[in-house]
Amino acid sequence: MPTLSKKGQAMPASPIRKLVPYAEAAKKSGVEVIHLNIGQPDIKTPPQALEAVRNFRTEVLEYSRSEGSDSYRAKLAEYYGKQGIRVTKEQILVTTGGSEALSFVMSCVADLGDEIIIPEPFYANYNGFATATGVTVVPVASGIADNFALPPVSDFESYIGPRTRAILLCNPGNPTGYLYSPEEIRSLAELVRRHDLFLIADEVYREFAYDGKKHYSILEEPGLEAHAVVVDSVSKRYSMCGARIGCIITRNRELMQTALKFAQARLSPPTFAQVASEAALDTPPSYFEAVNAEYTRRRDVLLEELGKIPGILVARPQGAFYCMVELPIQNADHFAQWLLEEFRLEGATVMLAPAAGFYATPGLGENQVRIAYVLEENQLRKAVRILAAALEKYPGDGH
Repeated sequence: MPTLSKKGQAMPASPIRKLVPYAEAAKKSGVEVIHLNIGQPDIKTPPQALEAVRNFRTEVLEYSRSEGSDSYRAKLAEYYGKQGIRVTKEQILVTTGGSEALSFVMSCVADLGDEIIIPEPFYANYNGFATATGVTVVPVASGIADNFALPPVSDFESYIGPRTRAILLCNPGNPTGYLYSPEEIRSLAELVRRHDLFLIADEVYREFAYDGKKHYSILEEPGLEAHAVVVDSVSKRYSMCGARIGCIITRNRELMQTALKFAQARLSPPTFAQVASEAALDTPPSYFEAVNAEYTRRRDVLLEELGKIPGILVARPQGAFYCMVELPIQNADHFAQWLLEEFRLEGATVMLAPAAGFYATPGLGENQVRIAYVLEENQLRKAVRILAAALEKYPGDGH
């Protein structure tokens, strides 16, 4: 057999999706599988987005511009202006999902073997994007004991070397739900200015901030015009994961021109999805108020129920819709598979996302899981009841 690439062999499997075959097998045998593993909201997509696609009339479904349609980018600029972020449509490039945006940005700022510093745990696919682009991830560990707050800037600085090109963070965080404060953002801003690095922020969960807190974008921080790059997406904001529309926002003209070359190589983002995404920008503020209130209730229900289980440690999310949980076990991968293959409570089980895949440092997160609270309250209560019963019956993983 011909030899596969080392890059392909090194690509990590998704910790979120690798258990899917076990879940499908359980479902085929009649088991109800409650999905706590994936950030697929059950919130309805804004109707105007779907209606725009239904009403779209064309005789030829043409390519759009490589940077995205003029009308969508102009409307996006208005949206960001309302968030206190002043950008022009020329400073926005539309991508096929936030994933493509991150891959483009990594390719723009780093060459083969260059380094990007990321506080861990982080969105698992950052490892995949880095492997695909030849970038080396340098992790800086944050801990569940302090709710995954930003590690001290001195920790970041100690990892900066001749091949460091950027610092990347997700705000609010996936998988932690941590919301970085303006002070934490400013400390990183000062650091990247001092060392002439890029600061990349994945802000796809911007709208989801709780307890009276407000998201602070790196694009609101003055003096970062050459350094700041934001990655965004409609997936979670408008419950439009299947649209696959994201974007890059930066005031760095050279970076935007470079990203455009990558965009031209893949031709264009999908037309119908841009039509839907442009219409979604007309979603009234009341939509987000209702969604935030719903996620706050779900978070509180989840934390209340998890708090009844002895021996676990839970980080309190301040944004997004994820929760990191440390379980009284040794190997969350084994436990998650055992849940799907062997454990049933009243004909049901739960699917978790083992957390080791959200780390780059070997050995970290092995007894942790990420829970996505994207289900209605009764399902969340039922899921945690199943989890509690499973922990009592779990025979262990033999480690």
